[in-house]
Order: sequence, then structure tokens, then C-alpha cells
Amino acid sequence: MLVKSQHYRTIWSKQPLANGLGTVSIIDQTKLPHAFEIKRIENLQAMIVAIKTMQVRGAPLIGAAAAYGLALAMQEDASDQFLQAAADQLIQSRPTAVNLNWAVQRMLKLLAPLPELSRNQVAWAEAVKICDEDVLLNQAIGQHGLSLIEHASQRAVKIKGQAAVTHILTHCNAGWLATVDVGTALAPIYAAHDAGMNVHVWVDETRPRNQGASLTSWELAQHGVPHTVISDNAGGHLMQQGLVDLVIVGADRVTSTGDVCNKIGTYLKALAAFDNQVPFYAAVPSPTIDWNITNGLAHIEIEYRHADEVAYMQGLAADGSLQSVRVIPAESTAINPAFDVTPARLVTGIITENGIFTPAKLNLNQQY
Repeated sequence: MLVKSQHYRTIWSKQPLANGLGTVSIIDQTKLPHAFEIKRIENLQAMIVAIKTMQVRGAPLIGAAAAYGLALAMQEDASDQFLQAAADQLIQSRPTAVNLNWAVQRMLKLLAPLPELSRNQVAWAEAVKICDEDVLLNQAIGQHGLSLIEHASQRAVKIKGQAAVTHILTHCNAGWLATVDVGTALAPIYAAHDAGMNVHVWVDETRPRNQGASLTSWELAQHGVPHTVISDNAGGHLMQQGLVDLVIVGADRVTSTGDVCNKIGTYLKALAAFDNQVPFYAAVPSPTIDWNITNGLAHIEIEYRHADEVAYMQGLAADGSLQSVRVIPAESTAINPAFDVTPARLVTGIITENGIFTPAKLNLNQQY
């Protein structure tokens, strides 16, 4: 996607350097939207820190980052012991999103049988392959999701007239910043905008980290897509007023039965959509589907992040500096679940690279 008219991916590699060692570059997402900074990752521990501190975030992207993490590990020490230790550390860095574990297991399956001297080169090549595959998956999701927006647009025109705008609500960030490129939930929106369709996006702020207000709005603005940031609590009201034609969200993990685990607050949006007969879709590449889980509420580990994310807010001060301010009383405590689970009964469909499926039919396509 474009940043000031220049194409970027969220993660890319350079290998080898003069010292024979490869490095990985990332967009530091903790600095957005106020600063666009590239960070170089030179070893396994730096990649683990980048994942834990959410310099890279989004289920597909942290899967790609984990693959590169193992490539970095193999140039440090390609022994069996270090390979397994590196894999374990990466898996433990973020527990909820299934893509991270998927990428690590894929790398392990490939690397473990190889002699140590071969592992470094093969690991780098496989990490690049995982990134390239992610882009293709997301492009396909965009094309399948485009048909939903076209249908919603036709319905809006029929009801409101030729000048009707198709309003799409999304929650958190599932655009290109959450993937290697293109995005999941935003991929159909970009496709519709590029096709000349009259679309507008309602962007939930998505407290406590404000990834909708900070990231989704930033990348939509970079691409020129009309959008409006709203408070998390405004979505239901907009649906009641007939101002939302479609909800598309991403996911960190989807069960084989269609339960959707996504950023905290998604469940409430799904309830509001269900009550107002607004179609609710999750856009996910197949590595985000966990075929081993049937009950999301019972079996998906929900990550709890530091309470300071709730207690404090970060913003740009009048002097241009980034400042963090406390918004709750000093005597108050907070808890911070990062995700929730939307039951399949509230989900209209799952948009994948292979098509759009109702939750009931999702597990018929395990051949992904």
C-alpha cells in the first residue's frame, strides 16, 4: 500500500549485509499516526520485543514476524536446541492470534529435518515465501469481499437513490498494517474504492489502544478512502439510524465452527448488527482459522494486557510532542482483556481467500 505515494509493506528483509547477516525492517506501529518510522530488527530477541510491544501487530503480520524471527535465530545458532527454544519463545510472545503459532510450526516442520548448515538460508527463503503468500491471500479476500460491497451498494441505491453512499463499519485495524500488505477487512474496501464505488467507512476508535483511530484512519487517509472516526459506543446508534449497510471486521482466530475472536468490543458490534439486521462479516485468511477448536469461548486463550492501556491515553500535544495522560483516578484499578469472542450465531459469513462461507459451512472447506 501507499505512504505518501510510496509503496511499503509492513515487514521486509535484507540479506545478507556486509557482515553476512540478514536483517528485517518493520514499520513501528507504536509511533503511528503521528510519526512514520522504520525500525531495523537484527536478532531474535529484538523481534520478540517488537511482537510483545506491538511494534508489529495484527494476526497475519505477527505470523510473518515470527517466521522472520526464526530466520534471525538460525543465523545466531542453528542447533536443534536453539531452534526449539526460539520457537517456544516466539509462540509465548502473543497467545491469542493463531497465525503466530501456525507460522512457527510451519517453519519448524521445514527446518527441523535439515542439517544445521542448511537451516539459515532455508529459513530466510521460507519467511519471504510466507510474506508473499499473505499478500496473495489478502488480495483474494479483497476480491471476494468486493462482491458483498457491490450487493450492499445496489441495495443502498435502490432504497436511497443513485447518489447513495455505502456505509461500512469496521472495528480495530484489519487493514494492510495488520498484514504484510493489502489487509483483510479493509481489502474489500480498498477494492471497492479503487473500482470507483461510493463507499464511506465508520472507524471505531477501538479503546484502549485506539488502533482504529490511530491506524485504520491513518491508512484510509493515505489511500484517499472517505471515513469518519467514531467512539466505540456510537456504532449501535448509527445502525439504528440506518447509517450502516455492512460490518466487516478482521479476526485473530476463527474456530472451525465460525466463532470469531477479534479485538475487544467486536462482540458488542455483532450484537447491535444482529438486532438491526445489518450483515456482519469477518475477513480472514485461512491460517487464521483454527481447525482444532470448535468452541471459541471455551478454548481460545484471551490475552490480558497491562492495565495502563486503559488508565492512560497517548496523544499529540499542542507543542507537537507525544504525551501520555492518566484518565482514571489514581485510586482506581483497571483490567484489560484485549479480545472477545463473537459466537457464530451472530456472524453472517466468513470472507476467505477461497470464497465467502456461512459459519455452518466453514468446516466443509478444511482443504485450505
